[in-house]
Amino acid sequence: MAHDGDGGKDLRAMLAEDPEAADLELFGRKSYPDRRGFLKGAGLATMGAAVGMTIPFHRNVPQGFIPAAFAQGDVLVGKDGLTLLNDRPVNAETPPEFLDDAITPTNRHFIRNNGIVPDDTSADSWSLTIDGFVDNPMTLSIADLKSQFEVVTMALTIECGGNGRAFFDPPASGNQWTYGAVACSEWTGVRLKDVLEKAGVQSNVVYTAHYGADAHLSGDPEKLPISRGMPIDKAMTDNILIAFQMNGADLHVMNGAPLRLVVPGWPGSCSQKWLKRIELRDVVHDGPKMTGKAYRVPAYPVSAGTEVPTEDFEIIERMPVKSLVTFPANGAESGMSTEVRGHAWSGDRTIDAVDISIDFGATWQKATLDAPANDGAWQNWRANVTFPESGYYEVWARATDSAGVAQPHAIDWNPKGYLNNTMHRVGLKVS
Repeated sequence: MAHDGDGGKDLRAMLAEDPEAADLELFGRKSYPDRRGFLKGAGLATMGAAVGMTIPFHRNVPQGFIPAAFAQGDVLVGKDGLTLLNDRPVNAETPPEFLDDAITPTNRHFIRNNGIVPDDTSADSWSLTIDGFVDNPMTLSIADLKSQFEVVTMALTIECGGNGRAFFDPPASGNQWTYGAVACSEWTGVRLKDVLEKAGVQSNVVYTAHYGADAHLSGDPEKLPISRGMPIDKAMTDNILIAFQMNGADLHVMNGAPLRLVVPGWPGSCSQKWLKRIELRDVVHDGPKMTGKAYRVPAYPVSAGTEVPTEDFEIIERMPVKSLVTFPANGAESGMSTEVRGHAWSGDRTIDAVDISIDFGATWQKATLDAPANDGAWQNWRANVTFPESGYYEVWARATDSAGVAQPHAIDWNPKGYLNNTMHRVGLKVS
């Protein structure tokens, strides 16, 4: 299995050293005391669901055992077809062809973790604190959120700032995301704006600070794996949710159950999972992964491999214009004509056009483009293409946003491998 640059540990090593920790990492729940391995107690039901049937000789399974079906593929319970990039913390992306739905199903939504899933994710006992420079500090249960504020459902796009990192040369450290660290699910919750207004935002506030319940990889309870924030003006927009449901059901534990922020159009790291506290600050937040080079890019173009001083990095805010081909799959066989379809999005903007090329960019045809379901959702597009003869073709997709900015053929290199929005290319064998 792959590792990122932060001391990731192979799952098998975790199983040997601490089966309960491994169980928590992969399945989002602790082992029960009467269990000897993955398949005892709750783990039996979990693994049975993963392999699709009962396991008759489960009592004989030794501690730390990895079933062959599990070892063949990177199985994550409640997730279908994701590619596991790292197992400590768990990070997994979705192949583009599995993102073909207009609204991303929960089992196809990517996973981006920075720490260890909390031990207790019970919605009944969960609380959220709003404090800092507010007139009325509050601690709210999920029931309070539902009863005291308008509950809304919105389709919102979340994309990891490092999506596309695998294509930088020289390579950038971190999870080697290709295309699949993006999704647009339907989220149900309350507007962050409404909650902050009730708390009373003081005039000196410039930034939010978000805190989750996930544990640091070191196990040190004094350390946080990540704590990011955003300018208060962004926080007070209408499409940022404190969410407790995903696609009409409770959140998946790997997607932040029971409570998370959803901040569309900005790096997914702003959308704090397992949300426990929002602090309003009179300075730019300086929590873990807010300073140094984390989620930052150089303030000016640099040549590949350049060492950039830390003080020359600036915080990533809106994500760039981007599109994704979700059908056909890369490497598929095709007849002489086919429908091509996918999605496009651009930070806080909308998409004005998606163009398709089958001749390596010499000519382009316009795709049919849908309006977003709501502010913050990606836009679905489709086009019918006809190939002039048999052979190998590439379908290129290029989105142009409402500010007239189009996807490039290539982008400037940056040391952390962020914001790669080069055009998506899909190879087809046409006969």
